[in-house]
Amino acid sequence: MPFSPDSIKAVVFDVFGTVVDWRTSIISEGRALGKRKGIEADWEAFADAWRGKYQPSMDRVRKGERPWTKLDDLHRESLVELLKEFKIYALSEDEIEDFNRAWHRLDPWPDSVEGLTRLKSKYVIATLSNGNVALLLNMAKRAGLPWDAILGAEPARSYKPTPESYLRTAEFLGLPATQVMLCAAHNDDLLPARSHGYSTAFVRRPDEYGPKQKKDLEAEHDFDVIGESIIEIAEKLNC
Repeated sequence: MPFSPDSIKAVVFDVFGTVVDWRTSIISEGRALGKRKGIEADWEAFADAWRGKYQPSMDRVRKGERPWTKLDDLHRESLVELLKEFKIYALSEDEIEDFNRAWHRLDPWPDSVEGLTRLKSKYVIATLSNGNVALLLNMAKRAGLPWDAILGAEPARSYKPTPESYLRTAEFLGLPATQVMLCAAHNDDLLPARSHGYSTAFVRRPDEYGPKQKKDLEAEHDFDVIGESIIEIAEKLNC
């Protein structure tokens, strides 16, 4: 059957890269920290390396090699490793903690707030992110992201792309997966969601990884909705 916007009741979102521009935000935080502390570093490389540890750190949790650990704690472990790798030794524990919370302060893409607000007029909108609740809540308050609910890995106790992360999110919303749509900028997030019954929306973010981005430049599959922005996604869902 062809997809109909009337078939869904909720639109849930990947957040890092889809709704917020993590790379530019982390680079900016690093440069500001470097200026305050007199630290010279390649902050673009630092941001990329920090993000590069994201999936491997979660994978140990997915595989059961360590108990459930929230993303804030995984981010901090990765940060401590990176500070040593980049030979940055001038930070106190409080400064390390504050830098780690840079992930709570990520800026939205220019279209995100308007697009989410339009979707909220018709659908329940929520996160389906690997970020922990406090991180996503603080980010939303600062950036004006109008979520109806903060859901995803921490409530589900499972990191994407495990089946539980998608299925439990739908359960929290009181909906069958077939009435939920995932919007993401990542092909490898949308495919497992679709395999568990979700409708899918691909929003293109060709600058997420900077000028050398090589993946997720286009939708690689026949997702239900494809757009250049969340505003366009909202328009295609009649919002």
